Amino acid sequence: MDEYQQLISVISLTMGVAWASGLNLYAAILVLGLGGSVGGIDLPESLAVVQDPAVILAAGLMYAVEFFADKIPGVDTGWDALHTFIRIPAGALLAANAVGDVSPALQLAAGIVGGSVTSVTHAAKASTRMIINTSPEPVSNWLASISEDVAVFGGLWVALNHPVLFLIGFVAFLFLLIWLLPKLWRGIARIFRKIGQWLGLSTETSQALVDEASVATPLNAESALVANLDRKPKSLLEALQGLEALHQAGALSDAEYLAAKAAVIAEHGAASGSSPSSNDAPKPNPSAMT
Repeated sequence: MDEYQQLISVISLTMGVAWASGLNLYAAILVLGLGGSVGGIDLPESLAVVQDPAVILAAGLMYAVEFFADKIPGVDTGWDALHTFIRIPAGALLAANAVGDVSPALQLAAGIVGGSVTSVTHAAKASTRMIINTSPEPVSNWLASISEDVAVFGGLWVALNHPVLFLIGFVAFLFLLIWLLPKLWRGIARIFRKIGQWLGLSTETSQALVDEASVATPLNAESALVANLDRKPKSLLEALQGLEALHQAGALSDAEYLAAKAAVIAEHGAASGSSPSSNDAPKPNPSAMT
């Protein structure tokens, strides 16, 4: 039973430091270093280096810099882009050393898994912050940054003191990422496409999307989109496939896609309803035939 609990604790610590590194690497190192130095955390010998005063001082200094940089719109995105090359390898290194005295193969496996966890966590953080930056007010950036810091401190505390509870939440977090990341990437693609249009670098969707400044009502936007999507679509299927392609490429948001889809279906329904069909032809009168 003790061996089982020890195994759960090691897995929780390994996944915890990898997950926390993707959100705020310096906060994670600071928590481990301070906790280990005061005796509140029993760290593996291979991870005891974070208790060194020089490491704690460096992590504290960089955490202070990130604390302010992470709350400035635009600067936080640049900071995240730069730390793509720092958080992921550091998270893999911390995870590899968190497993303790094991064989090199197990240590390498822990580093691979830990680096993967750090990368998806970092991708979710960076993508979310980029989408938040489209909002003109800075309050959402502050709230997101503070929430991430609280999540790192609280998450590591749970991982160290309640490993089973942390692992349950960690699995739920992974399922949430599987559902959320595709939506985030579509949002990022839409942002870059809009930037490309503003800079005149992308004309791929200019014929399919109407300029928002020239649209008076949502109904006009739907009509313009339907008219420009494909000059005269041969079928309803082709028109819907074109909309789906724009949606998958990030050129249309979920709301725009649903509105345009409804408009296309309505237009084709009206066109098919007005066309003559064999069912509308006059039927012969049986009495007249006799």
